[in-house]
Amino acid sequence: MAAKDLIETIARALVDEPNSVEVTEIDADRSTVVELRVAQGDVGKVIGKDGRTAQSIRTLLSAVSTPGRRIHLDILD
Repeated sequence: MAAKDLIETIARALVDEPNSVEVTEIDADRSTVVELRVAQGDVGKVIGKDGRTAQSIRTLLSAVSTPGRRIHLDILD
């Protein structure tokens, strides 16, 4: 499963408005930036208490990344 698909699946399961989830993947030289946009009221659900949910998602991204390539998650509001 690609990083973009993984993030989209997780985010849709967490939020109240799954149709508003947008995931954009930007490839760079040795890294990939995944931008996640959700409805304004759902931002807190994706970040979680003390950022724990966002950190867990980032941990999953590092597990699926290929060696020598980093994946960075940006949660945009």
